[in-house]
Amino acid sequence: MAKLYLKDKLTAYRFYLILAALFIASLVVSNLIFQKFFSWDFFGLYTFEISVGILPYPVTFLITDLISEVYGKKKANQVVTAGIFASLFSLLIIYTADAVPATDWSPIGNELFQKVFGATAIAVIASMLAYLLAQYIDIQLFHFWKKLTKGKHLWIRNNFSTFLSQFVDTFSVLFLLCSFHKIEWDRFGALLLSGFLFKVIVAICDTPFLYAAVYAMRKRFKLAEGEEIILEEQD
Repeated sequence: MAKLYLKDKLTAYRFYLILAALFIASLVVSNLIFQKFFSWDFFGLYTFEISVGILPYPVTFLITDLISEVYGKKKANQVVTAGIFASLFSLLIIYTADAVPATDWSPIGNELFQKVFGATAIAVIASMLAYLLAQYIDIQLFHFWKKLTKGKHLWIRNNFSTFLSQFVDTFSVLFLLCSFHKIEWDRFGALLLSGFLFKVIVAICDTPFLYAAVYAMRKRFKLAEGEEIILEEQD
C-alpha cells in the first residue's frame, strides 16, 4: 500500500473522482438508451443484434478494474454503490418528468415521452440488480486473481474477472426484461449470445488501454507492481 504526500494525495483523489464520474455517467446513460437495438456485421463472421445500452457498459467494467488495481477493492465497491444511488435518483427524476403533463406546444408530447422512457423503470431495476451482482462478482474475482498471481499478469485478472461478470450481467438483464415482457422470449438466446460475445470482444480489446492507464498511474504515483494507493486510513 502506498501512502502519498498531501499534494499527490489530492491529485490521486481528483483522478478517482473523474473515474467515478465517468463510471456513473456510463451506467445512467445505458439505462436511458437501452430501447434502441442495432445490428453489427463483425467482418462477415457474426452479426450482432444488441441494444445501444450495451455500448457504455464495457466502460464501467474497465473503470472498476482500473480503480481496483490502483485504489483497491474498497474504493471500487464505493463507486459501484454510488452508481446504484445515481440510477435510483435518475429513475425518480424520470417518474417526476413523466407525471408532469406536457403543454400543447411542447415538441415532445406525453405519448412520445412515455414511449421512450416508459420502460425505463423496468430497465433500471433489471439493470441495477444485474449490474450490482455482476460488478461485485467482477471486483471479487479481480482481487482473487490479483492475490493468486501476486500482483502480476494484469491481463488475467482483467479478462477472466470480466468474462464471468459480463455473462452474469447480460443473462440477468435479459431474463428480467423478458420476464416483464419488454423483450420476447424467442429473442433471449440470440440476444444473450450477441451481448456476451460483444462484451468479450470489447474486454479483450480494452486490455491494452487498461495496461496503459495502470502504467501511467504507477509512474505518476511511483507505485510498485500490485501496489495500491491509500486515499484514507482504512480499518
